[in-house]
Amino acid sequence: MPAYVIVEIDITDPELYERYKQLAPTTVQAYGGRYLARGGATVALEGDWNPERLVILEFASLDQAQAWHDSPEYRAARSLRWRSAQSRMLAIAGA
Repeated sequence: MPAYVIVEIDITDPELYERYKQLAPTTVQAYGGRYLARGGATVALEGDWNPERLVILEFASLDQAQAWHDSPEYRAARSLRWRSAQSRMLAIAGA
């Protein structure tokens, strides 16, 4: 069953975040993931949620999403994201 990783990001250091954006995609691919949405325009349909940046990834399973997040390949990129942005991330099983 597919799983989706949803990340809400508030960038605090744009230059450092650009380095993160260069490193992260190869780690996503290495774990069989793909980007479904990556920082595109958003429209609030209900409520007042208006994230600065929203990213949605797809993986083959929750286990695969977790493996990517915890992987040594992603560790360096994740550290850059933590230093350059405030974010919320979760994984959800698909239907």
